[in-house]
Amino acid sequence: MTRGWTKSDWRAKPRVQMPDYPDAQALVQVEAQLAKYPPLVFAGEVRELKRRLGAAARGEAFLLQGGDCAESFAEFNADSIRDTFKVLLQMAVVLTFGAKLPVVKVGRMAGQFAKPRSAATETLGGQELPSYRGDIINGFDFTPDARIPDPNRMLQAYTQAAASLNLLRAFSKGGFADIHRVHSWTLGFAGGENAERYRALSDRISDALDFMTAAGVNGGTFAAMSEVDFYTSHEALLLEYEEALCRIDSTTGLPVAGSGHMIWIGDRTRQPDGAHVEFARGVQNPVGLKCGPSLEADDLRRLIGRLNPDNEDGRLTLIARFGAGKAGDHLPRLIRAVRDEGANVLWVCDPMHGNTIKSASGYKTRPFELVLREVREFFAIHNAEGTIPGGVHFEMTGKDVTECTGGVRAITDEDLSDRYHTACDPRLNASQSLELAFLVAEELSGRRARMAAAI
Repeated sequence: MTRGWTKSDWRAKPRVQMPDYPDAQALVQVEAQLAKYPPLVFAGEVRELKRRLGAAARGEAFLLQGGDCAESFAEFNADSIRDTFKVLLQMAVVLTFGAKLPVVKVGRMAGQFAKPRSAATETLGGQELPSYRGDIINGFDFTPDARIPDPNRMLQAYTQAAASLNLLRAFSKGGFADIHRVHSWTLGFAGGENAERYRALSDRISDALDFMTAAGVNGGTFAAMSEVDFYTSHEALLLEYEEALCRIDSTTGLPVAGSGHMIWIGDRTRQPDGAHVEFARGVQNPVGLKCGPSLEADDLRRLIGRLNPDNEDGRLTLIARFGAGKAGDHLPRLIRAVRDEGANVLWVCDPMHGNTIKSASGYKTRPFELVLREVREFFAIHNAEGTIPGGVHFEMTGKDVTECTGGVRAITDEDLSDRYHTACDPRLNASQSLELAFLVAEELSGRRARMAAAI
């Protein structure tokens, strides 16, 4: 895969969705400084995640991937990290029970600082300025100075990512993730108003945990009950940052992206001969590829050949993002193209990006019912094709925001202005995220029942 490849080869390829820094010398200095810093993640962790994603592709595990649309410098604090991690843990417990499979937990955290945009500029009050592209590139404030790309922001992003990883590692191994504690949080949701349909499943989880406790299976004797393995991921959009943190694995002698355990290529940057594919093809990390309506089967075949020429288990995750009502027009043809190639891939559903609308109140939002509809379509299509729906990918937060409409708390268009805090795309809040986990668990449970009946 890496024969003849160097981490700077992407610079000779066409680049899109990346900034042009006005101060070239400052950029060189920042890259040199980052290149001296320790990697944020380690090769052994990357290899273990790849192994687990390979299991998910075979139907032996299930991937839960979620977190912020774009991490913020201004809103960075320990409570936000804790709250998002907490909700992901709750979702994982519910999914584990529904699927009767291990859940691979991957956060869109500690690196999700850059965002592609549909337009290079935006206009407000008659003034046109460069678009906000994430805190690692420029500022959110609508002023000429804030929108100038500043390479020093990469240093702040690194520092924030390192601090986030430090806290996440402490939470995942220090008792915070004890399964009994996590489920006790979930009981509050299932016992709430309008959550009756989730109460039976929650009670079954309680019964199972009570049985294990009575049998002596608890966090004091089994680390698996009180600790979790948690991984990070982000879109590898800003390639100067990615290159600077690329390292050689001392065990294998192969290059690894040290910026996060898993990186993905967005729907706007997946050109087979483009810069982002060129960088991703050379590192050993698991790579995600967003698959939208415009992706042709021939291009997908080329991308698979570029990104996973050795057909390695766990290397390539295909993240379907079509929009409710559109998956049936696109997903089957891509599934068949992959099957014809004999390619080992993990299929994952991103029901967020294809379901963004502008509400009557003027806010960009995502209706919960459309998100759920696309998830159900994803499962139904894989069931019909005889392939494995191996995971879900959500933009969500542990905060009590009002950015997506619907859910058991019935957020309306009029409610969006109450706590609309996102700097970019609307996110599911804690309640909506957990509700979606219950509904996905129902799909997984139903799939298990159908498979058992067919044997």
